[in-house]
Amino acid sequence: MLFRSLKAHLRAHPDHALNFILPDGRRLPAHVHVTEAGHVTKRCVDCGGTFRTEESCVLQAWTGREHDDGHRLPAGKLAKILEIAAPILPSGELPVEIEFETGVVSQYPVESVAAGPTELALQLGTKHTDCLAKEKCGVGPETVVEPAGESCCAGSGCCG
Repeated sequence: MLFRSLKAHLRAHPDHALNFILPDGRRLPAHVHVTEAGHVTKRCVDCGGTFRTEESCVLQAWTGREHDDGHRLPAGKLAKILEIAAPILPSGELPVEIEFETGVVSQYPVESVAAGPTELALQLGTKHTDCLAKEKCGVGPETVVEPAGESCCAGSGCCG
């Protein structure tokens, strides 16, 4: 989901409770709140030698003390946080990710938002690694799952 779309949903339902739903269906605790809104730029070179840039809006979610009802985050409050962050977010076209710690710190792309009578449900998706130079590596366009410890580049000459 793009930043501008998320903001529109939040503004349309300012009194709704937010409900973040992980890819496996579990919900983040009701007292989760956003502690950080950031513009993240990733500049890299893939194994085929192509330079790439990716940008996103990352919202860090955090749960303080268990059952801390004082930190419940309604949609309107998150909309205000995003307005404060506007000067560092260069575009409404940035994809939005939620960063949350579930054993390890993970980032979940926001896939969709559904409005119910009293809540906004933000469905979170998963991120995956991928070979970005499949043609140079000779692995083809299909997704390839490599055995542990092996590389898509083994023997192809793309990485060395």
